Amino acid sequence: MSMFNLKKTTAMVMGGLMALSVSTAFAETMDISLEDSLLMALANNHSIKMAGYDYENAKWQLSSARRATGLTLGWKGQGIKNGGIATEAQGGPRTGFSNSFSLSLPIYTGGKLEGLQASAKARVAEQDLAFERTKQSVKESTTSAYFKALQARNQVSVYNDTVKTCNEHLRNVNAQFSVGVVAKSDVLASEVQLASAQLGLTKAENDYYVAVATLNKIIGLPIDTDLNLTDDLDYAHYDVNLDECTKIAMHNRPDALASLFAIEEAKGGAQSARSGYLPSISVSAGKAYGGYNGWFANDDSKNSWTIGVQGEWNFWDNNVTQANVSAADAMVRKAEENAMETESTVRLEVQTALLNMQSSEKNISTTSTAVEKAEEDYNIARVRYSAGVGTNLDVMDAQDKLTKAKTDYYTALYTYNTSKASLDKAMGLMVDLDVDDYWAKLGKW
Repeated sequence: MSMFNLKKTTAMVMGGLMALSVSTAFAETMDISLEDSLLMALANNHSIKMAGYDYENAKWQLSSARRATGLTLGWKGQGIKNGGIATEAQGGPRTGFSNSFSLSLPIYTGGKLEGLQASAKARVAEQDLAFERTKQSVKESTTSAYFKALQARNQVSVYNDTVKTCNEHLRNVNAQFSVGVVAKSDVLASEVQLASAQLGLTKAENDYYVAVATLNKIIGLPIDTDLNLTDDLDYAHYDVNLDECTKIAMHNRPDALASLFAIEEAKGGAQSARSGYLPSISVSAGKAYGGYNGWFANDDSKNSWTIGVQGEWNFWDNNVTQANVSAADAMVRKAEENAMETESTVRLEVQTALLNMQSSEKNISTTSTAVEKAEEDYNIARVRYSAGVGTNLDVMDAQDKLTKAKTDYYTALYTYNTSKASLDKAMGLMVDLDVDDYWAKLGKW
């Protein structure tokens, strides 16, 4: 990570990783919270590292564009040996050497270098904003993966309870069958239901292992690391409205802000293209010397120096410049359209995420009530069956409904929490970047 700056996250990551490494060094199972997972993902995720390299590349491109306006120093050397009849007449074959040094400084390029600098400067801003957006995406995917593992763990608990209650009910059915109170069909049906519950438990456990492996991959741990998730899948009301969320998003979203810098990048390209209409001027100086006695011989006949000004202007280039300008202007218009499209996308994503969160929030209350009713219904059915006034089918049906109600409840919790994470991403809630600084830069562009 040393090749690029993760800003304030770096300190957090290092502290968090030190604590986690101590935990894993002395235990087969790693205790890990959502916050720990986020720290590790930000430190280890390959997408973040690649985005960091893109940002680093853009900074070096800007450095290159700036240095192109400065002084350049060059050297050219040559060593040759003469031969042939004419040479023999002058005293025989001789070896000659020459050296020349040159200095050059661009004075005026018609805006070409300035345009290249403007484009490179805007690209740095775009890549830094893309860097932040990548971190936001990784934060969302890590949060979703952590909650998915929590949901899977809860589902294992649901089916453990189901297997337990099915076993208890089967013992009750066998006891009643042994005294001739119920038919053999009740025993068989109860055994089938227990087998179905055991299959559900096996699937739930497999889903949990897959969810943990997926989380391990995202946060950069070995896939088979055993995790003990220390957080719970719970509910906390998120008091926001559409206008507020949209306003935050339009100010914070890195991709929306980057689309504005993309316009400036395209304008810099257009400025550079228009330089073809104008002359370019540079100053230069040179020193040459050589001789027959080695690379750095100094024969007076080959000793010279130059200093001067050079100008170049293509009055007619068969409309090549015009074509380049038209192409660059088209890219400006495309960037402007992209900025408007990005704004529309941001607004839609915010509204969609908020509606999904609000919908799942309502489902939490509904499914919680359903669990209470299903538990009551199951207890009634079980008591009625034990008393001989209810059927085995009533008990099994009540058990299936209870399992489904619990599953629906945990699914609603998972959907709510992941929708909340999606809303945070849609609003562009920052991980590291100071977005106000970039708005200030854009205002002074």
